[in-house]
Amino acid sequence: MNKLLSKKTIRYITLALAIGLALHNSLQDTSIGTSADSQQPLTNNAQVNVAYENRQSDVQVIGSGQVVKVLPDDIKGSRHQKMILKIPSGLRLLIAHNIDLAPRIGSIREGDTVEFYGEYEWNEKGGVIHWTHHDPGGRHKGGWLKHKGEIYQ
Repeated sequence: MNKLLSKKTIRYITLALAIGLALHNSLQDTSIGTSADSQQPLTNNAQVNVAYENRQSDVQVIGSGQVVKVLPDDIKGSRHQKMILKIPSGLRLLIAHNIDLAPRIGSIREGDTVEFYGEYEWNEKGGVIHWTHHDPGGRHKGGWLKHKGEIYQ
């Protein structure tokens, strides 16, 4: 009987730990910013800063920054709208927004604020944010850009 009780107790403990871990992960996802539907601006770029310091890539990040340079579109292969954002820590990020899969931001200007949710790729200059659009194949988490209250995904 003690062995059965021990196995049952272990199952309950394992289940409680799994639920706790899932809850912890979901709270981390929501504590770093706001959703694309929210009217509040995003101000936390902590994930970007950590990924840069640790030279990490393939990290899903959320944040915002000021446009310091609007670059010409990249029209080789999949077309991308490109701009450089400066986030509060001073890092400069290249935004590569696929305009074959998502609408182009037509009114973007230097000095504008852009919020983003996408995948971070490390480089020495600060990094690149891409996957700022939906994935038509459903294999990658969809991202977005937000400019003047409008979401581009």
